Amino acid sequence: MSDSVVSTPKWGSTEMLPLPGRFNTAVRSLVAQRRAATDGQWKDIVFERQFDLFSVDDALAVEQEALDSGYRFEYSATVSLDSEPDKYKRADREARTFAEGLDSDGRRHVGVGDNVIKKSQTVTGPVALVSTIEQVMEFLADGIPPGTIAVIDDSGGTLTAPIIEGFAGVICLGGTVRSHLGILAREYDVPTLMNCKINDLKNGDVVELEVTAAPPASDAYELGDTGHARIWLIENEG
Repeated sequence: MSDSVVSTPKWGSTEMLPLPGRFNTAVRSLVAQRRAATDGQWKDIVFERQFDLFSVDDALAVEQEALDSGYRFEYSATVSLDSEPDKYKRADREARTFAEGLDSDGRRHVGVGDNVIKKSQTVTGPVALVSTIEQVMEFLADGIPPGTIAVIDDSGGTLTAPIIEGFAGVICLGGTVRSHLGILAREYDVPTLMNCKINDLKNGDVVELEVTAAPPASDAYELGDTGHARIWLIENEG
């Protein structure tokens, strides 16, 4: 079921969403191939031998191919980026929204966010900028390196839901602690900062998350009292 081959329906309008388009294209293609290899008139085949053209097993196979490809995540995982590009920024794009500086202890302060779960210790690890389905599929296949902290942009959590429990921490550039991703973080007990403003981070940069900070109060977003959990860049000494 190729992304590049999407056939237009002979009757009716084209599918509005990509997943139905892929599924229906695969059905139409298979039926066309079977019809070309089947003798008899169309009316006889449709009413008497319809399962020669397409069966329940065929439908299940088409569906499984879509699921195995990870395509089920495509639309819901990227809809926020497409519908509100000014609000959400892909983690792999430059997004300098925080003026970095040095804290009193000399650590480089590179971001702030809203802590979802208060922990007794901060979390440190290398970051992975996650913004595509292909990355998620690689993590599913190969595993997530221990200690990885994900930097993601969509607070819906759909993109990273299948792998979120494998991260040591999460930095999300959107949403609130009440967002879907915040709920998943609490469910899987993953240290997470939401609504983050960060300086440029690259894959492999080692950061420390201040998940010891108190989560925002119930009225914090109405009052603008947010962004109290800090993010530090751990720089190599010498």
